Amino acid sequence: MKLTTAVLTVGAAVSLTTAVVGAARLRQEARHQAERNEAVVARNQLDWLEQTSTNPDLAKLWTPEHMEVDEYVQLLKANQLICSLSLRDRLGFVRDGQLAFYAAMVMSSDVCRRYWKRFGALRAEEAEGDERAERFTRALDQAAKKHPQAQAAAA
Repeated sequence: MKLTTAVLTVGAAVSLTTAVVGAARLRQEARHQAERNEAVVARNQLDWLEQTSTNPDLAKLWTPEHMEVDEYVQLLKANQLICSLSLRDRLGFVRDGQLAFYAAMVMSSDVCRRYWKRFGALRAEEAEGDERAERFTRALDQAAKKHPQAQAAAA
């Protein structure tokens, strides 16, 4: 092989390697930006839930018909817990094997089961098309259905 051919081959290999590394870096940066965006949106939602659940006048504005404000505030607190767990899951802090455990722990709370009974279908609809959100929602739904009190009520 001539020296010029060798230099051109090495140059092409270096260029290709640089392009591959650059593309991987861009994908990683995009993933990190998506995670930052996810955290900001979740923080906004959690802040709204906190404000609404601690301010009865504000909660009254958002309370669904045929529901008492006190009950709605309790359900907002349950939603706050579920949203926090959802964020942890979306950011990768919940391993696949842990999700069922955490979901069962959340659904061991009566208020969380009441929240899920009232708003679980809405959460499932909201999750449509987002594989990770659908998986999270299925885990909570299964935990709610497996809870002994839910099974006793169904019998």
